[in-house]
This record gives sequence, C-alpha cells and structure tokens, in this order.
Amino acid sequence: MSGTTRAAVRPRRRAVPRAGTGANRWVVLVVLCVSLLLVALDATVLHVAMPAVTEDLKPGAIELLWIVDVYPLVCASLLILFGTLGDRVGRRRVLLLGYTLFGIASAAAALAPSAAGLIGARALLGVGGAMIMPATLSILRAVFPDRRERALAIGIWSAVAAVGAAVGPLLGGFLLEHFCWGSVFLVNIPLMLVSLPVGRLLLPESRGERDGPWDVLGALMAAAGLFGVVFAVKRLGGGEPAGSPLTVVPLVLGALLLVLFVRRQRRRAFPLVDLRMFARPAFCTAVGCIVLAMLALVGLELIAAQYLQLVLGLSPLQTGLRLLPLTLAAMAAGLAGARLLRRFGPRRMVCFGFCLTAAAVLTLTSMGGTDNAGLLLFGFLLLGFGLETTLFGAYESMLSEAPAAQAGGAAAIGETSYQLGAGIGIALLGSVMNAAYAPGLAGVPGVPAAASASAGRSLGEAYEVAGRLGGPAGTALRRAARDSYVHGLHVTLLVSAGLLLLGAVMALRLPRAMQCEDVAAPVDLPAPREAERSRVSA
Repeated sequence: MSGTTRAAVRPRRRAVPRAGTGANRWVVLVVLCVSLLLVALDATVLHVAMPAVTEDLKPGAIELLWIVDVYPLVCASLLILFGTLGDRVGRRRVLLLGYTLFGIASAAAALAPSAAGLIGARALLGVGGAMIMPATLSILRAVFPDRRERALAIGIWSAVAAVGAAVGPLLGGFLLEHFCWGSVFLVNIPLMLVSLPVGRLLLPESRGERDGPWDVLGALMAAAGLFGVVFAVKRLGGGEPAGSPLTVVPLVLGALLLVLFVRRQRRRAFPLVDLRMFARPAFCTAVGCIVLAMLALVGLELIAAQYLQLVLGLSPLQTGLRLLPLTLAAMAAGLAGARLLRRFGPRRMVCFGFCLTAAAVLTLTSMGGTDNAGLLLFGFLLLGFGLETTLFGAYESMLSEAPAAQAGGAAAIGETSYQLGAGIGIALLGSVMNAAYAPGLAGVPGVPAAASASAGRSLGEAYEVAGRLGGPAGTALRRAARDSYVHGLHVTLLVSAGLLLLGAVMALRLPRAMQCEDVAAPVDLPAPREAERSRVSA
C-alpha cells in the first residue's frame, strides 16, 4: 500500500511545478519589476519638483533637507526589519502591505498642506519602500530556484532599477510642465491600484524557517542602529562638520546598537539574521563589493552632474541627456549579465566590472574646462556597463550563497549595503573634492579673504560671490573657481579609481565558476482554476 501511495503521489508533486513554474514565474518577474520600478522612481522623481515644493510650502532649510532625505533614511533603516519579517510571516504578505502603505502615503504626500505633512508622508513612503524592496528579491529567489534562470531574472530586475532611476527626473519634469507638484506622487496611486489585485492573484507566498519567536527587540535594535549610522553619514555627505554633536552622537549610538544587535543574534537559538552567512567567503565578499562599488561611484555621479551644469554650463535637461548613456549601458549590462556570468563565473565577471569601471573613471580625468561630448559619451558608456556588471555579479552571488530560508534577510542586507555605500561615498568623495578644491581659491588677486573663504565652500557659492564682486576680481575668482573645481574633480576621479581597483582585488575571493546544482524546491505558483479543480477531484 505504501508503494502504491508513493507512486500515486510522486507524479502529482512533479506536475504542480510544471503547471505553475513554466510560464507563470516570468509573469511573477514582471509584477516584481513593476514593484521595483515604483520604488526606484520615487527615489528620484522628487528632485526636479523641489523648486515648486519650496515655492508652495515654503519650508525652512532644515525642513527642506528632511523632505529630500527622510525617504531614503527611513527606507534604509527598516530594510532588515521587514526583510526578516517577510521570511517569518510571508514575503507576499509584506509586499502587498507595502503596496497599500505606498499608495496611501503617495496620496498624503500629494495633498500635504505643509512641509511637516510632506515630511511625514515621505517617511511613510520610506516604510512602504522598505517593505517592497527586500520582498521583491526574496520572492525572486524563491520563484527561480535554478541559478541560471535566476541570473537572467536578476539581470532584468537590475535593468528595471536603472530605468527607474533615469526615468524619475524625466517623468517628474513632464508632470510639472502640465500639473502641480503633487502629481509626482499621485502617479503612484493608479499603479498601486493595479499592482495590489494583480500581486494578490499571481504572486506566490513563500516563507523561511518559522522555528522560535521572531526577535522583535533585535529588529528594533537593527532599525534604530541603522537609522543613527545612516543619518550621521548623510550629514557628513551634506558637508556638516564631522565633530558636530548631531553627527557624532547618532553615529556612536547607532554603531553601539548594531554591535549589540550582532552579539544578541550570536547568542540566540533562532536569530533574526543568521550571521553564519558572513562566514561564507562568497557572501561576505559580495556584500563588500556592493559597498565598495557604491562608495566609489555615487558621490562621483553627484560631482559629475555639478560639473556638467556649473563648469560646462549645461541646462538640467541637457545634463540628464548627457547622463542617459550611462543608464542605457547599465540596462544592456543587466540584460547581458546572465550570459556573462555563465561564461566567465562570478570572480572574473566582478573583477572585469571593477576594472572596466576604473578604466572609465580614468578616461574621464581628461575632462577639462571645455566641453568634449565624445569623451563624455565614451566614458559614461564604460561607466554604466562596468558598474552594472559589478553590481549584477555581486548581487547574484550574494543571493545565491544565502540559504533560501534566509532570502528576505539576505536581500535586506544587500539593499542596506547599497544604501550605506552610497551614503559613505557621498561623504568620502565629497570631502576629497572639497580638500582639493578649496586651496585653489586662497590667493586670487583682488579678492578679499572673507570672499575667498565663502567661495571655497562650493562652486555654486563661488559663482555667487564672483557675481557680487564684479569687475576683474569677480572674473578672476570665477575662472579660479572653475579651474579649481576641475582639479578637484580629477583628484576625486583618481581616488575613485583606486577604490575600484581595490574592489577588483577583493572580488578575487568570489567563486571561480557559477555553481548551478541548486536543488531547492520551487515555490508552488498560483495554478489555473481548471488545473486546480482537476487536482482536487483526483
């Protein structure tokens, strides 16, 4: 009897994955990509709307800073909390809740009557984004157990992220030409109204291990610790003094909470995050590569945008068009990433990505005070392809090395590493830029010392001081500021190239070949109704 039962059950178990995971898993990928697109759009769409927001709500300087920064700050702080919660209660459940909260927060932001109301709504958007981001990657990990298919899915996923980051300012500019600034948030609502029922119908539910209680205190410690560290890093990136109490105190308290969090997880029988993942060289190295890639490049992109506008005199639209090849090359690298990974393996792929990006950065050191469109096009194409190749290989290796049961926590660690690397990069490369830029304005003939000190803070402020001075002194200060900025850009590019080459050396610890013997069972996807009825009747 037992043999008959096994024979009857075995074909039925194999039939479910074929029915659900054949075509449906690619439909699931489309739904997950739409989720990612929304979060990526919201991270950049507000940038072009800030002048209209400032004119309407009249926020103070601190309120203006919080309107911009509260979304990524809250999102980065809560990634581990919601990533591990999804492993416990269900990743689809957390994702759908994130959809709902994102839609509600978008409506609140669009209708915000004051700066404080907009800050609160942006914070809620950050909570929704923290629910959505790790859930998309962890569901993708569960739906694509075969590593070769998963690599292709991650490539498409990362290409969509690049599209969202690039389309955000363009979409924002289009909406502002025809509607009020609240439209940049209202556009999220119809997309969420579609995503909620479609996600509920098509997305599979998946969970990790559910042994033991969920560590609520540990989750709160991680969130508070990350909030303090990211807040301090963002202040440093904004040019705030390193010794300021508002920078030092959050940094120290945040780091202390994270240390206590790690100690707590090591002692618990059922930890919130299995820190043994970091004992795997491939996982630890992949996380380090993500941090280093973003550390080297995010601050550089900000400086490059200022160079295009303030040194070359391009308009914001022209600047966006000049940076567009970077995004297109990143999309191409994401789509080609799966084939590159299969052919060359994680080690050579990530090393190649770092080296190609370093070559692009060194190429851009040829930029001067005059426009060279061909050089910029070539450099940005190399930069986009190399960066996306690096991040693709690192993300895929990190996600594949993590146990399937810890997919949410692993995805949250990857996204947190991305955010921390970006924040540290802005702070570090911004400091390098200022250190190389300011000395060139110390002895400009005819310019008072106080004016030189003010001009040494930023190129934009130098132009304002030069305009107030006027005459030969103003012209000399403007020329000196532009030359000093180009010199500072070259120094920053060289430092960035050094960090990228360090990343190439770090990537040598990744596996040489792509191991595809993944035996994890596929998640049962929602099956058609007729197939479901036939299984019930059987």
